[in-house]
Amino acid sequence: MEHVQQNSEHEMNHLVHDNDIMDEEYDSPSDSHRMAAYHFKQAAMQHELAADAYDLGDIDKRDMHAFTAYRHQINAIQFAEISVMLVQGSDEVEDYQ
Repeated sequence: MEHVQQNSEHEMNHLVHDNDIMDEEYDSPSDSHRMAAYHFKQAAMQHELAADAYDLGDIDKRDMHAFTAYRHQINAIQFAEISVMLVQGSDEVEDYQ
C-alpha cells in the first residue's frame, strides 16, 4: 500500500510540473525535440505505473495510467513531427534566398 501512496505523490508532482511545462512557448526544433523526449519519458513512466497497478489488481488505475501513457505517446509523436516541419520549413526558406 505504501507503494501506491508513493505513486500518488509522484503523480501529483508530475502534474504540477506538466502544467509549468505546457505554459511555456516552444518555437524551435530543439524545443520540440525536447518536448517529444519529455512526453516519451512520461509515457514510459505511466506504463510502469499501469504495470504496478495491474500487479496490485487495481484495474481502474491500470486503465487510467495506460490511457495517460497513450496520450503522452501521441503528444510525443506530434512534437517530433513539429520539429521536422520546423526544420523543413527553415530549409525551404534558405533554399529561396
